[in-house]
Amino acid sequence: MDKFDQHILKILQQDASISMNDLAEKVGLSATPCWRRIQAMEKAGIIRGKVALADAEKLNVGLTTFVMVKTNQHNQAWLEKFAAVADAMPEIVEFYRMSGEVDYLLKVVVPDMKAYDAFYQELIEKADFSDISSSFAMEEIKYTTALPVTYS
Repeated sequence: MDKFDQHILKILQQDASISMNDLAEKVGLSATPCWRRIQAMEKAGIIRGKVALADAEKLNVGLTTFVMVKTNQHNQAWLEKFAAVADAMPEIVEFYRMSGEVDYLLKVVVPDMKAYDAFYQELIEKADFSDISSSFAMEEIKYTTALPVTYS
C-alpha cells in the first residue's frame, strides 16, 4: 500500500458512504484510479466489507460487558462448540482467544442487568467453563472501528 491507498482507506474507515468523486478529490486522484485502488484493496482482502455502524443506546443495548472465560478444555472440539455457541448469540459482538490468565474474552451488549443475567444463564447452559467472570463498562471513553493504516 502506498500513501494514496493509506489515505483512501483512512477516509473510508471514517465514512464508507462518501461518493467516489468526493473521495478522489480528497486524495488527489481522479475517480477511476481511486475506484481501481479500492477494488484492488477489496481483492487483496484489505477491505473486508462495508457496514453501517449502529447506535447501541438507540437500539437499547447500552450495557457493555466484558466476559472473561477460563476453561480446562484446550482442544479443538471444545473451541468449535464454544465458537458455535458464541456465533448463535447476537449479544456477543466480539470474541477473542487470549494469552495470560484468561482463556477467552467476550464483549457483550445487552439492555440492562436483567438481560445480562438471562444471557449469562443461557451461556453457562450451552458451554462448559472452569470459571467465568464479568466486568461492566461504566463509560465509553474511546470507540473506533478504524484501524491504523501507516504500518502497511
